[in-house]
Amino acid sequence: MNSNGYEIERKWMVTGWPEIPLELEKRQYMRQGYVSVEPTVRIREEAEDAKAPEYILCLKSPGTLVRREIEFPIEKDYFDQIEEMIGHPLIPKERRTYRLPDGLKLEVNLVDQGMPTMFWYAEVEFADESQAMQWHPAAAGLENYLNDEVTGQPGQSMGAYWVQTRLQS
Repeated sequence: MNSNGYEIERKWMVTGWPEIPLELEKRQYMRQGYVSVEPTVRIREEAEDAKAPEYILCLKSPGTLVRREIEFPIEKDYFDQIEEMIGHPLIPKERRTYRLPDGLKLEVNLVDQGMPTMFWYAEVEFADESQAMQWHPAAAGLENYLNDEVTGQPGQSMGAYWVQTRLQS
């Protein structure tokens, strides 16, 4: 998220973790669920290796490349109450964040591991829209890995995945 409270990111569907050597910055394990997908109101439990989990409430505006985002920590008790109100299994994710040579970060996510709906996606977050539009995966040696961009395509958000796999199944 940039300093103005906007998330500016591009998204790709991928298969597996990147095979080129990149500096692994952190590994997180998450569970997330949605109170609403339009607008997005989401809870997320996230923990880095060997650290206590954090509980986050997130609100996002509609959009694809650029979205307003408000996130703040909540107490575990509130998280548990909201999870109960949601009434559907939360989505488990493993995220690995890699530092790219240009200082940007590549976040690669494994979603619903071991389930028939399992999939992978990657995102790169940018400081502004201009930087996002000018950046090319080849600049980081990732042209073969990041070759299926879905930024802006309908149905490619985690909220849409939530609806497809938790609310309509």
